[in-house]
Amino acid sequence: MTRVKQLLSIVLLGASLAGGARVVQAAEPKFEAQATDARQIVEQALAFEHGEGVPRDPERAAELYCEAVRSGSAEAMYSLGWMYANGRGVPRDDGIAATLFEMAVFKGHEGAGKARRVAGDYTGAVPECLKAHSVEWAFSIRDNWDSRKYLASLPERKKKMVELITTLAPRFSIEPRLALAIATTESNFDSNALSPKNAMGVMQLIPETASRFNVKDSYDPVENIKGGLAYLRWLLAYYRGNVALAVAGYNAGEGAVDRYRGVPPYKETQAYVRRILEFFPRTEHPFDARLVNASPALSAIKAVN
Repeated sequence: MTRVKQLLSIVLLGASLAGGARVVQAAEPKFEAQATDARQIVEQALAFEHGEGVPRDPERAAELYCEAVRSGSAEAMYSLGWMYANGRGVPRDDGIAATLFEMAVFKGHEGAGKARRVAGDYTGAVPECLKAHSVEWAFSIRDNWDSRKYLASLPERKKKMVELITTLAPRFSIEPRLALAIATTESNFDSNALSPKNAMGVMQLIPETASRFNVKDSYDPVENIKGGLAYLRWLLAYYRGNVALAVAGYNAGEGAVDRYRGVPPYKETQAYVRRILEFFPRTEHPFDARLVNASPALSAIKAVN
């Protein structure tokens, strides 16, 4: 995963590992509880997984692998994927395994491609240990975009909004680049923007959407951005990670997308989707299927497309 500071608040590895300090230190000096290097953490996890120099403890191994995943270790993604695929130390979950393997693939792990085919289709499901700390997981692995360079290219008046979006987006499990694509297309980062359709603020929330996602003041940038991110997260879940459909829903409403069984034939919406996908050139985005049932039109949409 990217090391760009703006994307998330990362839980320090030392704090996460402190709970296992006594076991590690008593068994073997080389397993330092305060290790902050992902490679060292993977070594610790391997030892606990296979009982090498320490008592075998697959649950502890899974915890350590997850710490290393949050530091961007492809080997940890791959190893934790197999633990989920085999139900070793964690409940078996092929969906989570497939996500972890895909993360490892995009990180360049040589064996992850074959493992992904065994696990099945990518689902976007992730372990609770990644959700719990609001850590970006599959985002930047699939994309080498440098947000710092992008930020430096902007005029000063826009930088505050960009920083807000890139800070808040991971809390809603949204990749910052997609959130930025929405904001720049909607308002060009203008917190005072008002459209002829009464859409307001940075994320251009109409009153109904603001009310739906508990936004009290649409001209408050933080409230507005949170509301827009909440709606985008919902749309991604509703359309099971299909970026084009979620983005079309953001512009035209999910009702129009369902009714037309795809991106509606509105010139504005079609241009909107093209512009977003130019900035965020990916067709799929991780999603949380627990938020909402899939669109009832999704099977028909897939058949049409």
